[in-house]
Amino acid sequence: MRGLRDKVAIITGGGQGIGRAIALRLAREGADIVIADVNTATASVVAGEVRAAGRRALAVQTDVAHANDRRALVDAALSTFERIDILVNNAGIIRVSDPLEITEEEWDLVQATNLKGTYFTCQAVLPHMLARGQGRIVNIASIAAKAGSTAFVHYNVSKAGVVALTRNLAVAYGKRGVTVNCVCPGIVDTEMWAKIEREAGVLLGMEPGEFTQSRVNAIALGRLEQPEDVGDAVAFLCSEDARYITGQAINVEGGMIFH
Repeated sequence: MRGLRDKVAIITGGGQGIGRAIALRLAREGADIVIADVNTATASVVAGEVRAAGRRALAVQTDVAHANDRRALVDAALSTFERIDILVNNAGIIRVSDPLEITEEEWDLVQATNLKGTYFTCQAVLPHMLARGQGRIVNIASIAAKAGSTAFVHYNVSKAGVVALTRNLAVAYGKRGVTVNCVCPGIVDTEMWAKIEREAGVLLGMEPGEFTQSRVNAIALGRLEQPEDVGDAVAFLCSEDARYITGQAINVEGGMIFH
């Protein structure tokens, strides 16, 4: 990928799963990485893996739903690396619930992390990108943003909001050198999906493994997505090769849906 060497990238939710894969892929392309995660231990492990790949790394405990944490994250990145070139908003949570059983507290928790956290992390980083006249923001949404569900309505809504947010920020800041895109993964083989499989299967009255298999049967490529499949797409969008792409919600889901 062109243009990634010596760039500085913040990856939220970078301590495991998709976030880890993104961090390691960008490091292999020559970027220095700030791993932001609520779990300090896992963030530190990924930071060690980045350093083992020959790049600089910083682990910062961050809950993107909280303003103080977002400010501290940006301050730490600038103090250590003096600039921010790339922001990948990957931090997210999911709750499996019957639509009629979702509480306001649960709704607010999902929106606060997935949508509010994404927006205000962008808001915290954008002034530094705009001051330099360049930057890449990649938001991790989901194919759930484009589909219906009986098991996680609030999650789907939050990710649809991320898609809308992406398009609006792309329009607002494209002429000032910042591209904003999002990636919409499908069924990714992570701990989050394992949680969905267990809880959604019970909610929908399915046998263990049946919920996942029903989804795999709908994938044209016939396999679960791996975190590295998402990391590769993010690396492209962060690179110079994607300089004329902005405001897009790109499906990376093996052919589950075709928009």
